[in-house]
Amino acid sequence: MNRKGFYIPVATLLLLTVFGFTAWKSDQPAKTKWIQLFNGKDIKDWSVKIRTHDLDDNFANTFRVEDGLMKVRYDGYTAFDRQYGHIFYKKPFSYYLLQVEYRFVGEQCPGGEGWALRNSGAMLHSQDPKTMLKDQDFPISIEAQFLGGNGKDPRTTCNLCTPGTNVVLADTLFTPHCINSKSQTYHGEQWVTANFIVLGDEEVHHMVGTDTVFSYFKPQIGGGNVSPVDPAVKIDGMLLKEGYISLQSESHPIDFRKVALVDLSKIKDDPKKLKSTVQQALTGN
Repeated sequence: MNRKGFYIPVATLLLLTVFGFTAWKSDQPAKTKWIQLFNGKDIKDWSVKIRTHDLDDNFANTFRVEDGLMKVRYDGYTAFDRQYGHIFYKKPFSYYLLQVEYRFVGEQCPGGEGWALRNSGAMLHSQDPKTMLKDQDFPISIEAQFLGGNGKDPRTTCNLCTPGTNVVLADTLFTPHCINSKSQTYHGEQWVTANFIVLGDEEVHHMVGTDTVFSYFKPQIGGGNVSPVDPAVKIDGMLLKEGYISLQSESHPIDFRKVALVDLSKIKDDPKKLKSTVQQALTGN
């Protein structure tokens, strides 16, 4: 941001250059180091928090690993009963590229809300799960919302929702809860690759594949849509410089086959390296 308050987003320029009309290539592309958050074998590096249950009580084996996939299932539920769940990776991150490959499957759990049909998400810059109250529905976080098509209507994915947070859009604080991206609709049980460029408390970009579908700035604590909360944790106006990454269980079965991350924190102040690293990670060249 310059002295007049006008945002000059590094990653926006990066994406326009890399994926726009004039693709940029470095002479020596950076070697990308992906951190596999999901190892394809187990969830020992993750913590589970399900509403009305204690931390690490994986009620009814909601989150499980089968056939090399992290699966969210409800076969042990008699009714969903607003038991929203999240599975958190063990450590926080600040500047990173996150890649999640997901697909919706099967039928919604009985008792799930209508809005939760084929609905899940990746929570970015989330609060520490240890600070969540037992009856808290969602972590204070920025939600990259995943939606699957219902077979007939347009339904975008990689949308923005804001449980206990706000962001800046076009230099204006955005306070409504959710806003749609410009993605296409993905019906059925097809796999979708979602990418997120998260640059501390500066800016965030949602992508489907290499197509940028939504961008926003200055993620911060504020607003509602999360309850109950500890007032010592929900400090409205505090910028979110870092946080945990979690995946949701909101009543519809979903599979995750890849959850991986490139840590950009060491090159965050070098636009050229940032650009080449992100490009190499997303395109392989």
